Amino acid sequence: MEQIVILTEEAAMQIKDMMKQNEEESAFLRVSVKGGGCSGLSYGMGFAHEVEEGDKEMEQHGIRILVDKDSAPVLMGTKIGYKQSMMGGGFTIENPNAIASCGCGSSFRTATQAGTPEEC
Repeated sequence: MEQIVILTEEAAMQIKDMMKQNEEESAFLRVSVKGGGCSGLSYGMGFAHEVEEGDKEMEQHGIRILVDKDSAPVLMGTKIGYKQSMMGGGFTIENPNAIASCGCGSSFRTATQAGTPEEC
């Protein structure tokens, strides 16, 4: 079965550090998509403590991940990484379903779900 979301080892290490710093070691990582952003859809990542109805559950590198049923088709095969640079670090998202993305990198559009674009 294809993974909905694929975490790189670097991303998992960063998420574990964030969970520890925020005393959220028992939490899930919720990955989602919502309407908004300059290309129509934007990504969301945060900690969750409950599995909601319809959630897809998976575990990678010791991190329990939740994806809601509406976000799952849009996120199918999405790779979440983490890159460190001289200016700091940040998560990277490679979504094979995105047909267009914004220069800011935080919003995108798919062929079937465009959402309502906003100013970048």
